Amino acid sequence: MTRITRSAAAREAAQRAAETQLSQARTFETSQKPVKRVHFTLADTSADENRLSPSENRTKRRKTSATTSKQRTRTGSRLPPPPQLPHNLGPAINPSQTSDTKTPVKTKIIKREEADDLAAKLQHTVDKATQITDAGKKPKKKTNQYGLTPGTTPFPDWAHPTPEECEEVNNLLSTIHGEIIPPTTIPKPSLTVTGCGEVPSVLDALIRTLLSGATTGINSAMAFNGLVRKFGIFEGSVNWDAVRQASLQDIFEAIKCGGLADVKSKKIKAILDMVYEENQERRDVSAKPEGGKQYEVACVDQNLLSLNHLHSLRTEDAMMELVKYPGIGPKTAACVLLFCLQRPCFAVDTHIFRICKWLKWVPDKVTEVTAFSHLEVRIPDHLKYSLHQLFIHHGKSCPRCRAITGQSSAGWDKGCVIDHLVTRTGKRKGETVGEKDGGGRNGRKHRS
Repeated sequence: MTRITRSAAAREAAQRAAETQLSQARTFETSQKPVKRVHFTLADTSADENRLSPSENRTKRRKTSATTSKQRTRTGSRLPPPPQLPHNLGPAINPSQTSDTKTPVKTKIIKREEADDLAAKLQHTVDKATQITDAGKKPKKKTNQYGLTPGTTPFPDWAHPTPEECEEVNNLLSTIHGEIIPPTTIPKPSLTVTGCGEVPSVLDALIRTLLSGATTGINSAMAFNGLVRKFGIFEGSVNWDAVRQASLQDIFEAIKCGGLADVKSKKIKAILDMVYEENQERRDVSAKPEGGKQYEVACVDQNLLSLNHLHSLRTEDAMMELVKYPGIGPKTAACVLLFCLQRPCFAVDTHIFRICKWLKWVPDKVTEVTAFSHLEVRIPDHLKYSLHQLFIHHGKSCPRCRAITGQSSAGWDKGCVIDHLVTRTGKRKGETVGEKDGGGRNGRKHRS
């Protein structure tokens, strides 16, 4: 193909046409949005094309055309198509393509409530991640895992029992079970009777009460005697430090004759380990010149595990300290407070719970824990020890107030001194639907 040499006149005409089209494009852009102008001269383009071969020129034109098409797609149809130079001289440069204007970025405005919520979530994440700061450090246990409400009843609208009702029941039960007077001193620990905390040592009282739970007095005494034979005696009772250092299997073997040995052995081991660690910490504090607690230092030095520091705490604080130990609930802790620390505290066991419900001293929907919190507030302090003992004696011995008894039970005809005050509910021995158990406010229908 013969190459045609462009004349100077043709080149000049093409340049004027390009300038005219560029002027029109600039006028259109000025009316829309100010842009940065790019100075363009045809001579630069022509000089570049003269240096390229025909095939290179065609390749360059195709690339330029493709680029222009992409830019037109991105910018939309607001601008007219780029001007073309005549006589296949290529497209003119569109100044808008070289503009450095940027698409405005939308800024999201965050409300104050959203910012506070985000900050709270971040703080929660940080707290969760730093819950355990040191390797091997155990997280603190909940100090009120039973939902106790010291000094406040969970049933403020339930006005029973009144002090007069408490006095009446105490007097009636005393006529058949005898008058109960709280002891002024704590007896020496027995090696044959477990008891429910009637010993001088707080730790000794705690473990003894734990052993006596959910079993008979005979079984708990057998378990305690097993500990005495296995680990020896120290300060008049079981050598609890020797029990702490023993294996879990050895503790299990020592108390397995008392029942629930698998559970109780684990609890005893865990309690003694906690007490040992706490004793060491208190010793470090007491050993300082300003500590002044030489008794605790001497106890630790003699390997004597002790919880006797609870004597110096208020009743509510001592309760919270006791229930933090594994397997120790409000009933066990209240027994330790009542019998060992000699504090007015109304411990609620299964017999007391049953009779108090029949007396309507607590609402129908109640648990032993909420019943304890309610009765602890409603019962006068001077009657807590005697009523606790009288209810247990009566709940075990009365033919009408024992668990699952009925008109067919032996001794039913003897009656009950509080028959006119109770409404018995629950399963009754030997009864069918529609039968009454008789007496006082009784007469509800029961299922056998």
